[in-house]
Amino acid sequence: MQDGAVDQGPANDFHTFPAASAEQVGLSSAALARLTAAMQREVDAKRVPGVSMLIARGGRLAYRCDVGALRPGGPALASDAIFRIFSMTKPIASVALMMLVEEGRLFISDPLAKFLPEFASMKVGVESGGKLDLIAANKAITIQDLLRHTSGLAYAFTGNSAVQRLYRDSQLFAPDPTNTRMQLVRDLTTAEFVTALAKLPLIDQPGTVWNYSHSTDVVGRVVEVVSGQSLGVFLQERILAPLGMHDTSFQVPPDKYERIAEPFDRDPDTGKPVQLIAKESRQRFESAGGGLWSTMDDYTRFMRMLYLGGTLDGTRIIGRKTLAFMASDHLGPNVRNGTPALLAPGHGFGLGFCVRLVPGMASTPGTPGEFYWGGLAGTAFWIAPQEELVAMMMIQGPGQRDYYRHMFRNMVHAALI
Repeated sequence: MQDGAVDQGPANDFHTFPAASAEQVGLSSAALARLTAAMQREVDAKRVPGVSMLIARGGRLAYRCDVGALRPGGPALASDAIFRIFSMTKPIASVALMMLVEEGRLFISDPLAKFLPEFASMKVGVESGGKLDLIAANKAITIQDLLRHTSGLAYAFTGNSAVQRLYRDSQLFAPDPTNTRMQLVRDLTTAEFVTALAKLPLIDQPGTVWNYSHSTDVVGRVVEVVSGQSLGVFLQERILAPLGMHDTSFQVPPDKYERIAEPFDRDPDTGKPVQLIAKESRQRFESAGGGLWSTMDDYTRFMRMLYLGGTLDGTRIIGRKTLAFMASDHLGPNVRNGTPALLAPGHGFGLGFCVRLVPGMASTPGTPGEFYWGGLAGTAFWIAPQEELVAMMMIQGPGQRDYYRHMFRNMVHAALI
């Protein structure tokens, strides 16, 4: 629905949550109305073009709302809008790899070099006396390290260490003079990109530090090597098509361009240009870490599968215990947090998901055992099994993503009765 209205939706729509009133599932309709009004104020203040939101509880949909415009000056935000979901690609790719684990094709304890030999003799960059020394990695990167971001790989945009400066100078990425865009890989295949990545030093010893990184891009390449298919084909055949996610892909076809949600041309807070991946982009690199486009309805199908323990409408994607394993903390107390801006206090990280460990510590409410992730442009979801709660928000506003994620989380939790 448009302009802040709440749409209960059809009662038994295929692949979606059956509908219920807010109070039927323990949510306050008055609090949900406040959420709608608050987001409408943000749209009216021209701080975000549009906001899509969904809340389900007890397996039933209680709130689904689209507020604002599809793009600045454009039509109203529609329920079939296509968003750049960036790192919400990571949970899908991680599920893909764990499907192969379930088939006995590999173990998460396997060394990465078993599948990608170019990672066999990695060096770690150590800054000392103003220079960067390279020392041998003292253990092999494992598949588990990739899934939980303890591989020692990095992202260039999360810091300014000497290793990250090497990433920026590596010629692996397309130039971005505005420094505001998610980096586009140069015209490389996934295999070429991962091979080039292996030539750069690690930022830390494998298994010791949580560094948000290109690890999941490497996961995607492992899926290709083990399955014998491209990542896009594997995802389409094994996850997207079985779940009915018909608008989720690495490339948007031209006949769907009019459905793409767009950000403001300039950040409403800083005035700097905003450049996300262009709809016309046709990269050969299929980024498991951030390359998918999707819709609220499509990603809801993926979330509902997770909520139901790996199955949806008679189609099992992944085993119940495998999923529970993925949504458990895999860091423990001995892994240091190297990217604290992205891993809040009171949280750990599983195999493709962030995991809430305690009710407090973080800056927003939550429930132990909930698992979630988000994307650079402002998309976010979480699943809280103890509360039987599923929630998702999609925007295209990279500079405001934390603001709206916090706002959405606070107001959703305020609606719980």
